[in-house]
Amino acid sequence: MAIRVHPLSADIELARAITRNTRPLPENLSSIITWGADGHFLTALAVGWWLWSRFKPPGQRRASDHVLLTTLAAIALPHLLKTQFDQVRPDRCTVRGHLHGIPLSGKALDAFPSGHALHVGALASAATELPRAKRNLVWALSAVLVSTGIILLAHWASDVVAGLAIGALLERVMRRLSGFGRTR
Repeated sequence: MAIRVHPLSADIELARAITRNTRPLPENLSSIITWGADGHFLTALAVGWWLWSRFKPPGQRRASDHVLLTTLAAIALPHLLKTQFDQVRPDRCTVRGHLHGIPLSGKALDAFPSGHALHVGALASAATELPRAKRNLVWALSAVLVSTGIILLAHWASDVVAGLAIGALLERVMRRLSGFGRTR
């Protein structure tokens, strides 16, 4: 039996504001940008980097091992969580938004947690080991990526925050398995 999750009042107000103000162009751009947090895309990138890193110094190989393992775990975890939690997506609560360009997304009861935000949260957490300029770039791109789920009304804002937090926690747990981030 799944646990029913309800949006916060702030979630509802934000979704209403998006519904009132959305237009096809931002929705179409968000639909394209959101693919940057898709599990298939991130897995392909992680596997590619892992393969490329096989002939690099040990520190880079260890980092690529960690990113690949973390990516795979971050891809699997939302599917498991969505079997335990039911929450209606905000795009199922609007008619007006669809008239302005908001598409239907995923399964109706799979709002919590945001899988894309969980993926991004895990990788943004791993980015804490990068030099400041690269880390800040990853975090800025992460903010853009996760905002698309809110703009597209695929997720309530709290689903995205929860996904980010769960992803960051997952990455920290994965560090114990991979040894990533430990000074040698």
